Amino acid sequence: MAKVSYYTAEGLKKLKDELDQLKSIERPRASQAIADARDKGDLSENAEYDAAKEAQGMLELKIAKIEEIVANARLIDESQLDTSKALVLSTVKIKNVANKMEIKYTLVAESEADLKAGKISVTSPIGKGLLGKSVGEIADIQVPNGVMQFEILEITRD
Repeated sequence: MAKVSYYTAEGLKKLKDELDQLKSIERPRASQAIADARDKGDLSENAEYDAAKEAQGMLELKIAKIEEIVANARLIDESQLDTSKALVLSTVKIKNVANKMEIKYTLVAESEADLKAGKISVTSPIGKGLLGKSVGEIADIQVPNGVMQFEILEITRD
């Protein structure tokens, strides 16, 4: 059973663009590297040929993996999302109960997570702890050094 992943339109486009890049540019480049190495003579002692074949194998593995992800990707219809609870694509403003620090995160699919951009995965400890919570609720989140409590201040769609 293949794993279904949920994507925004932007995230799915990025994935498809990467796949296109690998197939149309990287694959021919790898084939050319093999041909160039093959032209250099005896294949039994040709390290360049072996390296080029290995690189091609890794590339094909990566292409196959991305093709599987794209085949099992589901597009999220942002207009249908509910803002009463924290869900995928919710922007959640939370307050650390212990130190009163406020943070804003957007909950996204694992493949779209980017902490610098304030996007955390729904599979991360904080993401899992926030899912399904409503404004005013306290989320108890298990972290390596204990349990952190976050109060949900606001849930929006950006």
